[in-house]
Amino acid sequence: MNSRRDTRNSRVALFDGIEEGGIRAASSYSHEIDEHDNERAMEGLQDRVNLLKRLSGDVHEEVETHNRMLDRMGNDMDSSRGILSGTMDKFKMVFETKSSRRMFTLVASFVVIFLIVYYLTR
Repeated sequence: MNSRRDTRNSRVALFDGIEEGGIRAASSYSHEIDEHDNERAMEGLQDRVNLLKRLSGDVHEEVETHNRMLDRMGNDMDSSRGILSGTMDKFKMVFETKSSRRMFTLVASFVVIFLIVYYLTR
């Protein structure tokens, strides 16, 4: 019985090392593949993060440009509103008298007739 046990122990010892080495090699190889995949994935994520960072910077610049443009337009509209209100006040003063209304009607008629003739002869 001792000889059987010795044979079995020697066979187990013989295959035990191979199996462990095979398992270790496969585990080590799998670990290397996982590390390589992780590194590639991290590089891909880093590229995407950099792209998003550049895009967000471009969007920020575009928003700032549009804000400045809208501010200028708002200021221009305010100045136009002031000019138009002054013009409307002058028109109100002109229409308060009857003679001014007749004169305005005469001038407006002349302008309309002039524009019609101008566009027809063109």
